[in-house]
Amino acid sequence: MKIYNVTRYRVPALIASAALILIFWAYTLFVAGGFNFGIDFQAGLNITVEVPAASDGEAIREVIGGYNPQVQTAGDEGGRFIIRIADDSETDNFQQVTSQGVTDSLKAKFGNVKVVGEEYIGSSFAANLATQTIWVTLVALGLILLYVWIRFKLNYAVSAIAAVFHDVLFLLGFIGAFQLEFSTATIAAVLTIIGYSLNDTIVIFDRVRENSRIVKDKSFREVINLSISQSLSRTLITSITTLLAVLAILVLASGTIRTFALSLVIGVIVGTYSSIFVASPILLAWHDGDLRKTHKAVSGSGHGTATTSIGAPSGSQTTGNTPEPVKQTAEEIADATEKRARAKAKKKKKK
Repeated sequence: MKIYNVTRYRVPALIASAALILIFWAYTLFVAGGFNFGIDFQAGLNITVEVPAASDGEAIREVIGGYNPQVQTAGDEGGRFIIRIADDSETDNFQQVTSQGVTDSLKAKFGNVKVVGEEYIGSSFAANLATQTIWVTLVALGLILLYVWIRFKLNYAVSAIAAVFHDVLFLLGFIGAFQLEFSTATIAAVLTIIGYSLNDTIVIFDRVRENSRIVKDKSFREVINLSISQSLSRTLITSITTLLAVLAILVLASGTIRTFALSLVIGVIVGTYSSIFVASPILLAWHDGDLRKTHKAVSGSGHGTATTSIGAPSGSQTTGNTPEPVKQTAEEIADATEKRARAKAKKKKKK
């Protein structure tokens, strides 16, 4: 099996990711004026109507397109639709005027129209929905962090969450920069991508943990490259299969579903990328940091060259009768350091 040196490109990949995220968010906030929030996050009017002569929601949308509505089919029976229209804050008696205008337009086109229900959603409800969405997402990320921490270790958990944050920031930045409608479907897409990306990351991390126990003659960097190479075919096949299904929805659907599918396409691509080029490099950086701290602790507590040679880089020269250094993981070095400290403490007690 060919082993790809993926970690070699970790710095350019992280710089490119950070640059794109900054560009997308800067354009969204300072040029586009913020996100294009849909009706779900705005005050507006919900009207449920029965229009037997209407074939689908697109026919309804064509008649009342001037109100910029969101139309969806309600129930299994044909002819019932839910029409959602955002409050423009300029029309006096918005609910009454809009409801009457929509009903008159539909009656003029289709004849028999029955208003089944009508509901006005205030701005406070829309604001609460946005707040609840943020909290639900944060709680989900917190639970994921806890699970991965228990299942693996803290460094694995933080690396996985960092990759998830990368995916969320990139996807939201893309949506804002291209002014795609931000609706509850967008939230569903974000949560879906969180799970998808995390699954890819966990598969790679599980392989890393297994290989770090089995392969003792390689550095942690080489273990990560080996683990990614072993998981690469599985990752690519899963991603391509998912993309084929989502692309079919993107091509055939319309309206909110199409925006949802586009968000999933971007999310799947970015999620696959982050599992390889974001999560694993962060895990490597964390491990290298722990290794440096352990080396300092060993060199600071040891006496003589034998102690400082533990975990030395391969190929380093030794002098005298100093044994050839053995490659060890940070955990093994830490255990050795702790054992030496205990041995010294026992000697001091005996003295």
